Amino acid sequence: MSKNVTQAALSVLSRVLNPRLLVVQGLVGIFLCVNFLMIFTFFKKEAFRSNVRYIFFAHTLFCDTLFLAISDALLVVSFTRIPMPAGVCMIVYGFAGVLNFATPLTLTAMCVERYVAICMPLRHAEIATPRRATGCVFVIHALSSVMQVVIFSMVVSSAPAGFYAAPLDCSVEQLVAVRWQQDLRSALSQLYFLLMSITIAFTYFRIMAAARAASADDRKSSTKGLRTVLLHAFQLLLCLIMLWLPLIETAVLAVNFTVFLQLRYFDYVAFILAPRCLSPLVYGLRDEKFFQVLKSYALLRCCKTFPPTKIFSISEKS
Repeated sequence: MSKNVTQAALSVLSRVLNPRLLVVQGLVGIFLCVNFLMIFTFFKKEAFRSNVRYIFFAHTLFCDTLFLAISDALLVVSFTRIPMPAGVCMIVYGFAGVLNFATPLTLTAMCVERYVAICMPLRHAEIATPRRATGCVFVIHALSSVMQVVIFSMVVSSAPAGFYAAPLDCSVEQLVAVRWQQDLRSALSQLYFLLMSITIAFTYFRIMAAARAASADDRKSSTKGLRTVLLHAFQLLLCLIMLWLPLIETAVLAVNFTVFLQLRYFDYVAFILAPRCLSPLVYGLRDEKFFQVLKSYALLRCCKTFPPTKIFSISEKS
């Protein structure tokens, strides 16, 4: 008995020490440290906490940080093939699903905020208030929860007695096994991202029209807003591709489990890590004001008295 336990432990340890898995752990560790530093920077400056742009940015960082931690833990479980009770798996995937949809919805809200700042500058201060941004965050999480409620309802309606205590390889494919449930889940996901894509496309073309009609100074800020919307659109595209992956992974899983693990590893790096690493780049590093404060904290100069950080005015529109 003890010999079997030792062999099983060594087998799990060998999978944990997989070089590819270790590389992912290093990348995730770096991104989590960067995100934590940016969240810390946001809460340390009143100017950031009272600006709608930074409120949405901080919310994206918070969702991405939690999602990366949860998805990385699920990746480790998948590599080590450690079974998990179905009830626990449902809770973990439900929470991760809410965070997964919250990010693209927040990106869409950020694009709308840029549209209001550039195309409706006189009403921007009235519309884009911290209180409304906080309310928008609650709406985002409510919309993100709809998909998980639908999936949970489908599982509960078809799950046999004792299903929730049964051990399984935790994945959404194990929870949603009936074809019509998979089709409904996919259709809802595509509907969400179709609406978000239309919204981002609308804001992009309206900002483009404003940039063409603007003066030289305003055109510069409008062009910067266009680049920001384009980066958000690219993030949304990567998130949209991620929705198609379960269908491919399910087909591969039925053929070869080893190939399935390799595919899941690539998908995790390309379509989960990559989109969530763009958020710090779009706002955290491209934004001069935020970057200067971030750099000071990164150099452990937390005790230094910084000059007041100027909140973006309507005229900057960047």
